[in-house]
Amino acid sequence: MTDRRTEESPLPSGWPICLLKDLWASVQAGPSRRPEDKDLTRADGGVPVVLPRDLRGLRIVTGEPWDVPAIPWDRARTLAKYELAEGDILLTRTGTVGPCALVTEEHTGWLFHPNLVRLRLPGTGLVGAAYLAAYLSATTAQDWIRTRTAGSVIPSLSIRTLGELPVVLPPLAEQEAIGATLAALDDKIQVYSEITRATRAYRTVLADALMNGVLSADP
Repeated sequence: MTDRRTEESPLPSGWPICLLKDLWASVQAGPSRRPEDKDLTRADGGVPVVLPRDLRGLRIVTGEPWDVPAIPWDRARTLAKYELAEGDILLTRTGTVGPCALVTEEHTGWLFHPNLVRLRLPGTGLVGAAYLAAYLSATTAQDWIRTRTAGSVIPSLSIRTLGELPVVLPPLAEQEAIGATLAALDDKIQVYSEITRATRAYRTVLADALMNGVLSADP
């Protein structure tokens, strides 16, 4: 890859910087959960809820159905404005601030936790969703976010502050290429993470069987 920066400008020509608030069509924090919703899971039915812990490697990675909280169908119908759509971006705004994920078709119609904020882009605009999600997860943006939440007992980022985040905007064609390149790497990371998780689980089961004499380690 060629370094196109110069001493006069740290960015290539034609790469403006815009504030995040000028790029989104809407921004929305998740709905609060009622006490009676606490024990309901996806396995019980209802509309699943994305949690902050599910945002990993720019993907939404949930557990088994009985580990995914849900909102009853009757109440979920009143929360239509909180439903996720493909191309939305989720970002953690309270607690471990900063992790984000791009919403895919798999999670369309799901709801999201109040500690998350949903960014929705216009149908046509200056930035693509895949590029913006990658930009928000990059070092520059994450450092910017951390400096604005440091020192708090419970780190929190207001929507107003988030809107002031500067975003570098390559031409749309370049954004698509950047997003596709990084998404391909994210997919590989996800695959290897799943292999690691499965291997770790297998090791635990195998260790218990070996230590209890159920299996023999002899060839």
